[in-house]
Amino acid sequence: MTDSTEQSLSNTLALSNSIALTIPHDLGGLRLDVALQRMLPEHSRSRLQAWIKDGLIMVNAQPSTSKTKVWGGEQVLVQVQVKPESYAYVAEDIPLTIIFEDEHILVVNKPAGMVVHPAAGNWSGTLLNALLFHEPKLKDVPRAGIVHRLDKDTSGLLVVAKNLAAQTNLVRQLQARTVKREYRAIIWGQIWRNGVIDQPIGRDPRSRTKMAINRTGKPAVTRYEVLERFSVQTYMRCNLETGRTHQIRVHMQFLKAPIVGDPVYGFRGIVPIRAMTQTLRDEVSQFNRQALHAIKLGLLHPATDEFMEWQIELADDMKALLEAMRHEDPRNEDDDFELSMEPYLADEDYEDEDDSNNDFDDELEDEDYLEDDGDLEPEDDK
Repeated sequence: MTDSTEQSLSNTLALSNSIALTIPHDLGGLRLDVALQRMLPEHSRSRLQAWIKDGLIMVNAQPSTSKTKVWGGEQVLVQVQVKPESYAYVAEDIPLTIIFEDEHILVVNKPAGMVVHPAAGNWSGTLLNALLFHEPKLKDVPRAGIVHRLDKDTSGLLVVAKNLAAQTNLVRQLQARTVKREYRAIIWGQIWRNGVIDQPIGRDPRSRTKMAINRTGKPAVTRYEVLERFSVQTYMRCNLETGRTHQIRVHMQFLKAPIVGDPVYGFRGIVPIRAMTQTLRDEVSQFNRQALHAIKLGLLHPATDEFMEWQIELADDMKALLEAMRHEDPRNEDDDFELSMEPYLADEDYEDEDDSNNDFDDELEDEDYLEDDGDLEPEDDK
């Protein structure tokens, strides 16, 4: 870079999200995009060209084009567009519901709608951003101490490590499957007895953003128990023995009993409108997420080795849905209603079927040290 260019840059006035500068004479005769790329080497030429095209770069208060020649002395205003991923590890003042906290761990109640870890399409407003604001020291811990995750639209308990030693300990507990995780789910259909689903889960060969029962996938075990049975729905307790991506949601779909409100693993036309009262119809139509809540969490404290357990209330929207179900009029046994083509049975009643899709490439959804939770968003999701 020439002396005159350096002098020009030293006189650059940085505004809140814009840069005002003067084209130095030694860059005279160059195209606008080329001159700007030499003056602003931290930005690629293609990015500058896009900003010029979008009218975000003004020359002498006028829009221009990338091919416009500059001769020196022009006043340029650049409206800098920050990469969204640059917000991934920025502390944000987002309220947290903290259930427990000491110098080693904290347990939070994540609301539905909050993404746990930044990813494409969700670079800010995440639990990680909130954690960095609550405890700035977490910037020195990988992933700000996050060791397991919940899907964006699942509510409930998560544990976060506050130092590297605690994180390593918790990851080992997750890998050893000693962390106790209990969920509550509301599903379509009537489950008549408790059971265990032992079906491997891998990437869906037809959709890379979905998971599916896949014989070449990873072992996945979910235990479920009926808590309340209604005319067209069942309220259940689910306990995870493994922690695969979307485990509970995929396993409930396997039972032909998808979770109420699940936009990914529900069945088209599953809602039995004619079998419900208007009150329940209204409540279901307003329920815009999967009815899944991580209600209980138990683990060994990483510093004291003491077993600790936390349980929270059911999320308010699921409470409201349950109340509407409890006040539903009993369905007439003569009503012609069938939710699916198969009965709702325990897992042991399903015979294994041959899987001809042996060439499916099941990419690892687990990070080297991060154990997926039962309804974790895949890495390449939105």
